[in-house]
Amino acid sequence: MPNSEQIKHDVSSEVKKISPTTDRNLLAAVSYVWILSLVMLMMKKDDAFVQFHAKQALVLFILSLLGFIPIIGWLVAFCAFIGMIIGFLHAWQGKEYQIPFVYGWSQKIHF
Repeated sequence: MPNSEQIKHDVSSEVKKISPTTDRNLLAAVSYVWILSLVMLMMKKDDAFVQFHAKQALVLFILSLLGFIPIIGWLVAFCAFIGMIIGFLHAWQGKEYQIPFVYGWSQKIHF
């Protein structure tokens, strides 16, 4: 049975493998939660990283509203939801991932 020092060392080494997150990563990730993209666009005008993700999130939010249209809208909304998850995870990790099709539309947004 391992002693408590060994367990502490093992846990410590595993925790160090987790990449640190920052407030800007958190704010960028939260922007993918529905309407919060607008809040982040208005609040964080000086942070290019948050703006990058908030603009993509706004496009995805608008696409998700098409879910009220039967069949085609459901498919588009489902794809938007998957895009939100992918964007959230990349923002959380501090990466600027250009979501296919969405990125081009997001660059046309100017706040």
